[in-house]
Formats: sequence, C-alpha cells, structure tokens
Amino acid sequence: MSEASKRLELLLQKKEGENVEFKEAKQALGFRKLAEYCVALANERGGKLILGVTDKRPRRIVGSNAFPNMEKIKRQLLDAIHLRVEIEEISHPDGRVLVFHIPSRPLGMPLQYDGRYLMRSGDSLVSMSPDMLKRILDEAEPDFSAEICRRATMDDLDTEMIERFRGLWIRKSGNADLKSLSAEQLLADAELIMPEGITNAALILFGKKRSLGRLLPNAEVIYEYRSSMASGAAQQREEFRQGFFSFYDQLWETIDLRNDMQHYQDGLFVLDIPTLNEGAVREALLNAVSHRDYRMGGSVFIRQYPQKIELVSPGGPPPGITLENILREQAPRNRRIAETFARCGFVERAGQGMNRIFEACIIEGKPKPDFTNTDGNHFWITLHGTISNPEFLRFLGKVGSERLSSFSTYDLLAIDHIFREQKLPEDLRDSIPKLLDHGIIERVGSGRGTRYIPARQFYAFLKSKGAYTRRKGLDRETNKALLLKHIRDNEAEGSKMSEFYEVLPSHSRQQIQSLLRELVSEGKIYCLGKTKGGRWYPTREIEQ
Repeated sequence: MSEASKRLELLLQKKEGENVEFKEAKQALGFRKLAEYCVALANERGGKLILGVTDKRPRRIVGSNAFPNMEKIKRQLLDAIHLRVEIEEISHPDGRVLVFHIPSRPLGMPLQYDGRYLMRSGDSLVSMSPDMLKRILDEAEPDFSAEICRRATMDDLDTEMIERFRGLWIRKSGNADLKSLSAEQLLADAELIMPEGITNAALILFGKKRSLGRLLPNAEVIYEYRSSMASGAAQQREEFRQGFFSFYDQLWETIDLRNDMQHYQDGLFVLDIPTLNEGAVREALLNAVSHRDYRMGGSVFIRQYPQKIELVSPGGPPPGITLENILREQAPRNRRIAETFARCGFVERAGQGMNRIFEACIIEGKPKPDFTNTDGNHFWITLHGTISNPEFLRFLGKVGSERLSSFSTYDLLAIDHIFREQKLPEDLRDSIPKLLDHGIIERVGSGRGTRYIPARQFYAFLKSKGAYTRRKGLDRETNKALLLKHIRDNEAEGSKMSEFYEVLPSHSRQQIQSLLRELVSEGKIYCLGKTKGGRWYPTREIEQ
C-alpha cells in the first residue's frame, strides 16, 4: 500500500467535524458546493474535503470522477474565494479519491462566498452565527492589557504590590540587579509602563482600589459561597476591585476555609485529599484574569459550593481557541498580563495553565474540567471536587509519582479514557506506545478493531482479576455471539457481509471474516454464494 493510501486509511477513521468533510461525489460535485465547503472549512481554521468516500461509518471508498482537471479547479478556487487550495489525487484500488487541503483563513478575517460567511452545522452549511463572526473579527483587535490608560499615573498604583512583584520576579529569574531599579523602571522593563503612559495591565495587576473604581471598574473579581444550588442570597460574598497582586492569595485562603477533606483509604492507610485542588483553582483564576474580555461589562465570578467551584469570566474562549483545541493552542487575550504572570512564576509560559488543571483532576481521580456552560459571551469552567474514580486513584498510587511525572497531559488523558472505558480520541493515540512500554495498558485485538484495556497489574491491585479476564478474554466470544444472533434473526433471507459492519462497527473486514471462519469451524453457520453476493445462514438451514 502506498504512503498516500496509508494516510487515506487514517483519515477514514476520523469523525466528520474534526476539520474533515467526506463526500461521495461519484460522478461530480458542483463548483459552488465545492467553494462553499472550502470557505466553511477555512473559517474553522482549515481542514480537508475528501471526495470519493462515503460519509457514513463504516466509510467505504467508492471513487470519484469529479474535477478531472485539478489545475483548472485550483485556479477557479483562487479567483472565487482568494484561497490557495492544494489538491491531492490518490489512486486507491477501490477508486480515485481527491483530497482538498484547505488552509486556514487569515487572522481576524472571516471568508465569504457569494455574500455568505459560511460554517458547518452537522451535515449542512449555514451562515455563520453572530457569535462566531464576532470572535473571528476580534482576533485582529489589539491587546487591551497593552493599551495605555491616559488618565492613570504612578500614584494610581500600589507600591506594596509592585514590591511583591519585584520579589517574585527576582526569585523566578535569579536576576539580583532588579533590586536596584526604581519602581517606575521595574515596570518599564516589564513593559507595563510605556513612554506614552501606564498600561491597563499595570492597573489591573497593581491598581489601588479607588483608582480601579475610577478608571477600570469592571476589572473586578466577585467571590460567592453557596451551600446549595438554590437561588437566593449567597452565604458569603466578597468583591475584589483592586490590583490582582493584592488579593491573589487572600482569595485562595477564603476558598480554602470551606475546602473539606475527602478521606480515601488505600489498604490500611487513610489519606486526605482536599475537595478543591489548590493548583487547579489558582490556574483557573489566572486564566480568568488573563483571558477575560475587559471590553465587555461584567466581572469575573467565582462561585464555590460544597463539592465544586465555578469560575465565569466575560467573553468566550480567546480568539482561535475552542474547547477542542484548548490543550494544544495558547492565545492569551491579554498578552501583557499573561507575560507578567510568566515573569513572576505564576505560570510557566504566557497563556499556559489549562494542562495543569486537567492533570490535577485526573491524578486525583476527579472528573475532568467541565466547560458545558461556555458560550460566546462567557468562559465557564467548573471543577468538580468529588473523587469519582477511587480505583483509578489507587492504581495511580501504585504507579508512583516519579513515573507519573514523566507523563504528559495527553498521556494522563489517554489513561483516564481507557480506565473509564471511553473511546480514545484520535489526538490521544500518540500516547499509546509509551503507555504500552510502561505496562499501564494492554492491546486487545488487531487492525481497525484494536482496543486498549488497563493492564493486568491494575486488576491485581484491586483484587479483581476476574474482571480483567472478562474484559480481555470474553470479548471475542461476545462478538461471535452478536454475529450469530444477527444471522439467526435473519435466517429467512440470509445475512450480507455489509450488515456485519453495522453489528460490529469498530471491526475491519479481516477481523469479521476471522470471527465468521471460527463460527463455520464450530459448525454454527455456513455461507451460500461468493463475494458481495454471498449470504450467511445458521447451520440448521442445511438440509439433511
């Protein structure tokens, strides 16, 4: 099989919506429809349009005769949508396949065709929603935190907070020369003061309470504690309209007062795990302050409940960030604030932090961060504190902190998916070789039907070796039983090979044929006819 055909096989496994669109287009596809799909995918940061493949799983290559003159169609697309689209022709044994490689639109510039700004919605193309259009246009806007507040002076900044920043910067950088700088020069070196004046970032981070109320009143964090989800007044409410450096630790101390311990037992040992992980909460707060949209009214809200905490900030995800790529991409909305956090060691790099939140949740056996309520106007993260997977927590304890520290966020996410028996997304599959080498997981099956399960040692730790045997050893028999049931249920007309893909959608043709051969050798089924015309019947149909 050629390299192009191998790449195509991998693409067939992807879900539609993962920046990939499949169309049969056996004979043709109208140019208008082609241009519209190219525009929609470009508006979604680029992707691939694949012709000659069915769009329903299990996907089949059917071949396409569309667009025989590829150079001509490339020129037409460039003229129509001002986008250079590369076209790859793959000669597959089952037919000709065309792959249109569509680049991303320019930053801050949505693309349109015939007056319509297009996006995908399920199997359809629709006009772009106002929220999405606004988010793209906002990408080109300047960094609010780097803009100058013309009315601000050094008197509006709290010198105590500036000195705290100095100490943190020295500790992080090891640069003792920072001690001798004046406060004004220190902030100038941090690009928080420019020749034109004081930046919004300096006010947000070091501003006095009265100054923020006068100059930037929406730079505020409001904390509430509620004992239940019922509406009504909060049991406690604190408003922090002052420089971030003055309340960063105070806010965590307020949260920690009601941060109950959960008792987790591992054998004879009882360990205490706080409901809310300090590192995760602090990272979420840093994200809220550095990524919120200060041009929008409203404050950052933090709502603490007995078993969870919610952080809600004005503005949806920063431009270019989606809930799908939130771990891969970093694009701080307020870069000057994020860079200041990096200088003083609050974050490792500007815009980073979400990885740490995910890792903290997974390692403590808690649900992953919940973004369900996030929309175009709010970024909403909920951290659930209840340990939902104590067995997993026990296993990670046996793995050891040293080995865990060598795992990336994606490695931990892959482990979490496999232990929870969830389907492994494509972007986590690169972690599989490492996890296999470490003996964390085991491979079951082969080819397209390959699955991964927790290693035998996991079940040994939990004294559940029978569960391991059941998950690994009985799966093949279960699949054979499903095929046999389908064949028996349809004995009158017989069962076609194509039907078995629906019975076992995760299995390849070779895997299904292997199961069928075993059923034949066991005397349970037989086949009449060959290739696509063959029909499978239960053995009781054989005349004696």
